[in-house]
Amino acid sequence: MRGAAVEHAAAIHAAIERVYSVTPPPDLHLDAAGKTDIEIAREILVACNVPPGEIADGRSEFRLACVEEYARLVPADLSDKVVPGIPELLDELDARADVALSLVTGNLEPIARLKLARAGLGNLFPRGQGGFGSDDEDRAALPAIARARMGSPTQPHPRERTWVIGDTPRDITCARADDVRVLCVATGPYSVTELQEADGVAAGPAELRELLAAEL
Repeated sequence: MRGAAVEHAAAIHAAIERVYSVTPPPDLHLDAAGKTDIEIAREILVACNVPPGEIADGRSEFRLACVEEYARLVPADLSDKVVPGIPELLDELDARADVALSLVTGNLEPIARLKLARAGLGNLFPRGQGGFGSDDEDRAALPAIARARMGSPTQPHPRERTWVIGDTPRDITCARADDVRVLCVATGPYSVTELQEADGVAAGPAELRELLAAEL
């Protein structure tokens, strides 16, 4: 999805104000791409001089408030934010007997699922699967969580049959942390050149389809 972060960012700020009684300054700019919601909130709070202990004490309440604020703010239809060609590619992958789709994102899980539902993509990512910002603040921990859910904690889905697909350098970092392969597509804020450390880089969905066909 592209351009669907406005309400999400507003929900994080509104939840911070509700829980911590702090108003983030309008000139505060953070590189949020690829980070977890909890990590983004913590960086904002640190920049606003909120003590670490206070940040930790309010974390559970913040998570609930953030989900509530997003549900209030999110548009009823986000289908216009979906990158053209992606729904068709996801449908093709979902139809394959040898592929299982799993959502790995820094979003809190209720936010991620609501966002995809409003975009018309929610049916492609089963509940009980994936890894989310509500599982761990560290994005690098999420692929291993998703593999455990796809298999089991004692016998996770094998690394050699796992691909992370993303659009930021942090997607590459989280894949490397779990020693799995990673493909990137330059449909987000980063160019093909900036994503060269991936195992393969596509300019858009058509090239990504070709990369996936080769991998599979």
